[in-house]
Amino acid sequence: MEFLKPGVRRHQPTRRALLQAAAPLLAGASAPGAAWARSAESPAWRALLAQAKGQSVYFNAWAGAPAINAYIQWAAAQLAQRFGITLVHVKISDAAEMVQRVRNEKAAGKTEGSVDMAWINGENFLAMKREGLLKGPFAEQLPAYAGVDTEGKPTTRIDFSEPVLGMEAPWGMAQLTFMVDGARVSAAPRSVAAWLDFAARHPGRLSYPRPPDFHGTTWLKQMLLDLNPGAARAALYQLHTPAAFEACTAALWKTLDAVHPHLWRQGRQFPLSAAAQRQMMADGELLWALTFNPNEAANEIAAGRMAASVQSYQFDGGTLGNTHFLAIPFNTRAYAGAQVSINFLLSPEAQARKADIRVWGDPTVLAVQALPPAQRAFFQSAPVPGQLARSAPALPEPHASWVEPLQTQWQRRYGA
Repeated sequence: MEFLKPGVRRHQPTRRALLQAAAPLLAGASAPGAAWARSAESPAWRALLAQAKGQSVYFNAWAGAPAINAYIQWAAAQLAQRFGITLVHVKISDAAEMVQRVRNEKAAGKTEGSVDMAWINGENFLAMKREGLLKGPFAEQLPAYAGVDTEGKPTTRIDFSEPVLGMEAPWGMAQLTFMVDGARVSAAPRSVAAWLDFAARHPGRLSYPRPPDFHGTTWLKQMLLDLNPGAARAALYQLHTPAAFEACTAALWKTLDAVHPHLWRQGRQFPLSAAAQRQMMADGELLWALTFNPNEAANEIAAGRMAASVQSYQFDGGTLGNTHFLAIPFNTRAYAGAQVSINFLLSPEAQARKADIRVWGDPTVLAVQALPPAQRAFFQSAPVPGQLARSAPALPEPHASWVEPLQTQWQRRYGA
């Protein structure tokens, strides 16, 4: 991919003692190599740490999961203790709300806004980038960015086919994952074609979240990719056009028209969210559920909300995968504090805690095998029930410009 190359990494054993001594000050933000060493020790970064002290950072982030909220509270406590930063979790249900707020502030000429840091990706990033609502580039200048696996996880530099260019920092990985209860389902559907056949053989026992719910839209995109193999798929990774949309979605609408009568409530109603669908599966009403967190079933089993017989899997041919990011609006009041906060959230300590199934279970963006042994050990844990046994290939997200017309057309056809 044609993006900025990561900083050169060289082994410098003579710096090891200095790096270890600096680690407490940098709150675990270490990563292997000279790129981190230079930036972490630089006068500019130390000046930024001093500037950030005492700042309040208003972090707009989805608040739909207790485990995520608890993790953000933990991070806030660490930032207060280590850096003197007050991280305020502004709980939102949809990042589009935050985007509109920043858009309104720009239109009103507000140079000091209400948002200092935001959890975004996809169409929300595309809108903020195109409308000049982001501050940066900043991400690749953060010391902890040197630990990001930009080669093994290329979506850390591309967001729904839109180049990131340092305007947001990768925070976690996601891949469309499915769940079935092995006590009820002996052979899970491992492709869209198999899912359609499964629906016909088990009427009323399958569904998907109602678009524009993020997970429901993701399922539509997964179907689009599977129904447009080979060269036809290329158009999905380009800017949406009406002609391309009509050509690529024709098979999708035909397929949905055929399968909806076999779904829960004959496809006249849909679960309002992935959480609702998951609960319906846990209750035995549905046989299948989806998530964008490969560790979600393990989290639910550990919390006692799902049976230990629930299994996670992905389609053999691959499922949609992406990265979710942290960004800074153009009119932040705490640019230094936001950068230091994001740098800490990229540290091996914070990333490992976030990846721990007992805490959140959100996969890391770091190149774990490249970390020093002591930091690599943060990520070691024994397998637990419900955990994904084998990852399938991650398919890149279609261009973000496809999301709105896809949701609009679904609503027109099936939303009444």
